[in-house]
Amino acid sequence: MAAASASPNESGYPAGPPLSAAEIFTNARALSGYFKEQSQAIDDARRLPDEVVARARAAGLFRIAMPKIWGGPEFSTIEQVELIEELSRANSAVGWCVMIGCDSGIYSGYLDDGAARRLYPRLDMVTAGWVWPAGRAERVAGGYKVSGQWMFGSGITHADVVSAGCIVHENGAPVKDGGQTPRWRVMLAPASAFEIQDTWHTTGLRGTGSNHYRAADLFVPEENSFSFTEPAKRPGTLWARNNAILPKGSGVPLGVARGTIDLFREMIQGKIEFPSGRPYRNLGRIQSAIAEAEMLIGAARSYTFASIERHWQRMERHEEPTEQERADLWLSNINVCQSARQVIRLLFDSIGGGAIYTRNSAMDRALRDAETWCQHIIGQRRTLEMVGGFMLKSDDAKGSPLL
Repeated sequence: MAAASASPNESGYPAGPPLSAAEIFTNARALSGYFKEQSQAIDDARRLPDEVVARARAAGLFRIAMPKIWGGPEFSTIEQVELIEELSRANSAVGWCVMIGCDSGIYSGYLDDGAARRLYPRLDMVTAGWVWPAGRAERVAGGYKVSGQWMFGSGITHADVVSAGCIVHENGAPVKDGGQTPRWRVMLAPASAFEIQDTWHTTGLRGTGSNHYRAADLFVPEENSFSFTEPAKRPGTLWARNNAILPKGSGVPLGVARGTIDLFREMIQGKIEFPSGRPYRNLGRIQSAIAEAEMLIGAARSYTFASIERHWQRMERHEEPTEQERADLWLSNINVCQSARQVIRLLFDSIGGGAIYTRNSAMDRALRDAETWCQHIIGQRRTLEMVGGFMLKSDDAKGSPLL
C-alpha cells in the first residue's frame, strides 16, 4: 500500500500520512482480498473487527471527504461512490462503514474551522450516528443539554465522533422556525459520551455494528452543533448544498451487485444441471440471467452517475440544481438500491439450492444485505411518494430538507 511519513500541512494541521486520491484507490484495491477473506468474521462479530478498522484507517479510506485545506483529499461525490463501490464489491460492511464514517469531513464543513479542528484533530477519524431528530436538545448557557435514543449508529463501535439529531427546546418547549417547523439541529460529541446498546441483530449488513445509542443530559457546546437548513461554513463544491451525505450510499448496492455477478460467474463454472447433465453455462435460462443482471445494474449505474455528475457540475458553476436534477439525485439512489436487489434475487434463484449456504458462498449474504439496504431511507420505495409530491408540487407535499 502507498504510505508516507506523517507531517503537518501548511496551516500546521496534523494531517497524518499524506495520501492522494490515486493512492487511496490503490490502497483500497490492495485490501480487497483481505476484506473479502474477513467477511465471515465480520458477520460473526456484527461489527468491523479492530484489525479491519486499523487497516482501513491506515489506507486513508475514512479521510476521503476531509478538506484539502487540512491536507485531506476532498473526494468529489463521484469519487466517493467509486471508492465505496470498490470496497463493497469485496465486503458490504466495509463499504457501508466507510460510506458512513467518512461523514467526518462533510460535517466538519458545517462547523467553524477552529471547532472542527478540535473535534477532528486527525484526518482518519470516523463519525457514526443518526442525524434525523430523534433526540431533544435543551438550550443552556454555551450550548445544549442533549438527551435521547437514536438508531442505526453504523460503525459506532469504532467511531471517534457520534452525531445525534435533535429538536431544539428552550424553557421546556420546542423552538419553531417560522412559527411552524420544529428546529432540527445535529449534535456532535465524542463517541465515549454515548451509551451503545447491543441491538444490531439483523437480516443483513450484519457486520456494520449499526447499534442504537443513547445519552442523558449530555452537554454539547454550541460550536459542536450544526443545521442542514443553514449554509455550510466552508467553501467548496462538496458543501455547496446540504445533501452530500446521501448520494454516496449508492456505492454499496453497486459494489455488492457487481461482486454477486462475479460470484455467479465463478459458481457457474463446472456446475452441471441434474438430471440432464448439461453444463449450466450452456443453459438458456442461465445465459438470460447473467445478461439481464448486467442490463439492470448497468442501467442503474448510468442513472446514478449521470444524476450525480449533473448535480455536481451545476454546483461547480455556483448554480442551483433544477427541480428535475434534485429529483433525479434522490430517485437514482432508490433505483440503484432496488435494482441491485433485483439483480441479486435473479442470480440467487438461478443458482438454486447452492445459493442458500451461509458459509459456502457470499450469495446468501448479498441477498440479506440487499433486503436490509432497501429498508434504509435512501432505498425505500415509500420515499417515491415524497419525490413525486415534490415533482408535482402537490398541495400536501412535505418533502425532505435534504432533497
